[in-house]
Amino acid sequence: MTDRRLWSYKEIAAHIRVQPDTVRSYRKHGLLPPPDLVEGGKPFWFADTVREWVTRRPGHRGRRDRED
Repeated sequence: MTDRRLWSYKEIAAHIRVQPDTVRSYRKHGLLPPPDLVEGGKPFWFADTVREWVTRRPGHRGRRDRED
């Protein structure tokens, strides 16, 4: 089943347990995948996009992040 919910910086931050500014910094430095949608100048990612990124991000080491 595909999770097409759109997440902002806030939801991504909650999922990976960091502050939203940290997620913004990840994007600024090219560490976050491109947004799936930009609306009103604000980026959004599908939950599945974020979960896939989490499995590949440096320092993850196979850890399971919480489910939302």
